[in-house]
Amino acid sequence: MTASVVRYRVIAVSVMMAFILYLDRVCLGEIVKSQSFRADFDVPKERIGNILGAFFFTYALMQIPAGWASDRFGARRMLTVYILLWSLMTGITGWVTSLGGLLAARLACGVAQAGAYPTSGGVIRQWFPMERRGIASAWVSFGGRLGGTLAPYLSTLLILQLGGWRSVLMIYFVLGIVIAIAYWLVVRDRPGLHAGVNEDERRLIGVPADTGRTNIREVMPMLWACCRSRSLWLNSIAQFGVNVGWAFLITWMPTYLVESKGVEPLTGAVMVSIVLAVGMPGQLLGGWASDRAVAAFGLRWGRVLPMSLSAFVAGVAYILCLGLDSVWLIVGCCAIVSMMTDIGNPSLWAFMQDVGGRNTSAIYGWANMWGNFGASLSAIMVPYLLRWGQASGNGQTLVFVACASSFFIASLAVLGMDATRPIQSSRQTSDEAS
Repeated sequence: MTASVVRYRVIAVSVMMAFILYLDRVCLGEIVKSQSFRADFDVPKERIGNILGAFFFTYALMQIPAGWASDRFGARRMLTVYILLWSLMTGITGWVTSLGGLLAARLACGVAQAGAYPTSGGVIRQWFPMERRGIASAWVSFGGRLGGTLAPYLSTLLILQLGGWRSVLMIYFVLGIVIAIAYWLVVRDRPGLHAGVNEDERRLIGVPADTGRTNIREVMPMLWACCRSRSLWLNSIAQFGVNVGWAFLITWMPTYLVESKGVEPLTGAVMVSIVLAVGMPGQLLGGWASDRAVAAFGLRWGRVLPMSLSAFVAGVAYILCLGLDSVWLIVGCCAIVSMMTDIGNPSLWAFMQDVGGRNTSAIYGWANMWGNFGASLSAIMVPYLLRWGQASGNGQTLVFVACASSFFIASLAVLGMDATRPIQSSRQTSDEAS
């Protein structure tokens, strides 16, 4: 009998989920520089930066609770709810008329999106064996990058066609509802619950260790286990650094191109889309590299080498921007940053699936929380760095140096990670022993 291929349908709808996740996340960075938005909200850049950063702040804070809820109540149910909620918040963002309402909508959108990647990480752990988790994670990340890549150009084009930014967000809201329905119809919490999975596919997927659901009594022991894990702290530092550097591309690069380099808005949107598009193949290359590196060097070094090397090269690319005047050469360096970030991402995902056990979604949420604190810091700090450096003309230098330094820190941090040591609470250990 030939093995069924339901796992590929699960990945396909997960790619769709990641697509709308990033489309809704990235679009506001492009929208805030549009004339229609500025006609509604004529406020200083620092206040816009606070709103852009606010999303990442609540997104970060809710990573662990949202991930734990998925471990406890089931990935299918919770991720469907998350997609519905953040799509609703995207629609509300296009409806509010005050700066306070805009801030509240983005804060709520961050809360709703927090569970997306942690939950998806748990789904991949259930539907793919260890040696295929890197490439499976890469495809989901690819979907996110596709949404992020299309967001600048698509949002700008729709604004021009529809005459305003609000209608664009309403379209994204409807698209999100459609994807939420598709996710509910396709995904199950594990292969054994899906009627379309035959015995050959179940055998091919295998059964991951520690498949039971977590419960409320495990929350504090799990958090304590996270606090005691050197590898998880190093992973968190790496994600923080990577996101400080990468988030510039989706938050302030559109404004930088228009205001500092004199680029036309639509041309700037195309440039940002090119930067993010270059990164997209990096997701698949990174997934392949992660799985091949594990086969060649073992789980310990195979997971960390792709992350370390890619983060180092990204930092070097930002440093090169300091000596360039040509806008296209700067775009090229930023494209290298995008690709290197995406090459390292699948290894970061796979590491948490390797060590997470039945708390994979919550533990993924822990590390992703710190990563998105980095993204929040990036969105908020850029206008302040520009203002501090305005008198000496070094504002752009400060931004590029800060982004490069964050990547170098990440490159060093991951070298101490060890994916061969699962993160287990004392309660889990006791349960397994009994």
